Amino acid sequence: MTAKLTTVDHIYPTTNTSYQHMEYHLEEDTQALWCYMTPKPRPCFSDALLDDMVSVQKMIENKCDPAFTPANEHLHYVVLGSKTPGVFSLGGDLELFARLIEAGDREALRTYAIKSIEVLYHHSVNYNRPMTTIALLEGDAIGAGFETALACDVIVAERHVKMGFPEVLFNLFPGMGAYSFLARRLDPAKIEKMILTGTIYSAEEMYEMGLVDILVDEGEGEAAVRQYIRKAKRSRNAREAVYRVRHRVNPVTFQELADIVEIWVDAAMQLEAINLRTMQRLIRAQEKKIASDSEMTDGQAVVGVG
Repeated sequence: MTAKLTTVDHIYPTTNTSYQHMEYHLEEDTQALWCYMTPKPRPCFSDALLDDMVSVQKMIENKCDPAFTPANEHLHYVVLGSKTPGVFSLGGDLELFARLIEAGDREALRTYAIKSIEVLYHHSVNYNRPMTTIALLEGDAIGAGFETALACDVIVAERHVKMGFPEVLFNLFPGMGAYSFLARRLDPAKIEKMILTGTIYSAEEMYEMGLVDILVDEGEGEAAVRQYIRKAKRSRNAREAVYRVRHRVNPVTFQELADIVEIWVDAAMQLEAINLRTMQRLIRAQEKKIASDSEMTDGQAVVGVG
């Protein structure tokens, strides 16, 4: 049976109903809001994409009345995916980073980073609502793309997907929540190894480490999310309670993320010309990947960052 869909304009009417970097639909049968990133020209977290994400997150958190009709009184799931073939997200906007660092514009870089952690924080606290956040990885999640997935309660990944934090290749670290979110699942030694080696892992490796919750074959991601929701329906109350307990026992606060952003900005402003040249090479690698849809396979090759 095909789930009933409702257009986002009907769900969340707003003065700005034109989202150029996101697509949404509500499945009333599963009470899930499916959100897909559609950033251009590169599948990274541009300012424009972040603006769209912040806007929609605020509407979810504020529980706009038209979204919660008697037939759909409660929104129980938010699913985040991507429409870019082969890519969930390649991470932060490297072109913007390089430009701001070269210009010495610390405040603009900080503003970008704060906006980024606002997005991740709302995912991590379930929009302060009794709901479950799900990351659907049908393509690579690199840098801030992987951080965004880690901020969700559940990660569903297809086997061909690659994940990791390559920032060390240009002498930086993932500063939008990587350490904080990983600390919920890994010990410090494993976290620092992941961050400081810049290794890109397969979805199967991440599943074995406990970072991916559901692993499926290519093309089966969406079906796996729907299957999870159907099975979880019988124990949704218990699951949502356990996620709240997880956040209480091992919380990630906005202040913690903001403090780490300050460290990240300070470190970014110390990058030298050789580091910025590496960053420019990664920008070209992103563009090449998009153009050719080819995969890098040496375990250290990188196409995106946080």
